[in-house]
Amino acid sequence: MFGEFNWHHFISAFVVLFAVIDITGNIPVILTLKKRGKKINALKGALLSLIMFFLFFYVGEAFLNLFGVDISSFAVAGSFIIFIVAMEMILDIEIFRDQPDTPKDATFVPVVFPLIAGAGALTTLLSIRSQYSDISILAAVIANMVIVYLVLKLTKKIESILGRGFIYMIQKFFGIILLAISVKLFMANITRLLAQLN
Repeated sequence: MFGEFNWHHFISAFVVLFAVIDITGNIPVILTLKKRGKKINALKGALLSLIMFFLFFYVGEAFLNLFGVDISSFAVAGSFIIFIVAMEMILDIEIFRDQPDTPKDATFVPVVFPLIAGAGALTTLLSIRSQYSDISILAAVIANMVIVYLVLKLTKKIESILGRGFIYMIQKFFGIILLAISVKLFMANITRLLAQLN
């Protein structure tokens, strides 16, 4: 069912997922949310992300098919959210405006989805399933969630070490990176959708 654990598979899957999740690159986003008074629970964020990855690993494609949604459509939707978050970071504007009844907890949206367990990470998870054993991939997911927990827990300490000026500078830099990721995700999947229509 799970296959045989393989260290090479584990390391390869870990590196691929770490690069796609890019939790270290999302530090400026997390700090921006906290400065806006949003609460982010590190343990809850890591556990929810883990659950999402595990569920999507086994039933993701079937679940989306129930609603007539394919992976490409899901990825395009996720790219729009990432695009909006990137614009907030780059232009110092607030697009996701808080309403009186808006929850202060930002753990699930936008931290867990789409920043950690976003369309890119979830589709990558499905794509590497054909290359590595299940148990190696799931172990790589768990290892990545440990890092996610540590980064979410220590963002304030990281800010105090690096300084607000430096954090502001990398916020702009990673905002552009995030924007580029959203465009790449959009273009890669919109072409597939257009090909299907043709």
